[in-house]
Amino acid sequence: MEQKIHQGRNVKRFREMLGIKQESLAFDLGNDWNQKKISMLEQKDVIEDDILDQISHALKIPVEAFQNFNEEQAVNIISNTFAEHAFTNSFNGTANINPIEKLVSLHEEKIALYERMLKEKDEMMARLEKLINK
Repeated sequence: MEQKIHQGRNVKRFREMLGIKQESLAFDLGNDWNQKKISMLEQKDVIEDDILDQISHALKIPVEAFQNFNEEQAVNIISNTFAEHAFTNSFNGTANINPIEKLVSLHEEKIALYERMLKEKDEMMARLEKLINK
């Protein structure tokens, strides 16, 4: 028995996962949209392709996600994949992560970024001075 995928409910799920309110999505879709229209859209079993394209663009989620996502199948896959001992033999090495070294590395990257930004600022100032003096 094949279950129908409720595209409106999928739009709602993804919108909520992204923390986007209906009013916000309506604003992103344009002047023809409002919160009530989004609410009604999320109740529809099937949504027109052109509207799905607009929503896909606004939420930056592929159209196929709205058309194919089935919560029950996702739960079944997760429950079957991540059983009690799913991770027992998944990692056979040792992790050598030194947080101090990582912090020092990030700090050095930040300093290098600041130096590049200062150099670019100086170059831009020189160009502006040259333009002003012409």
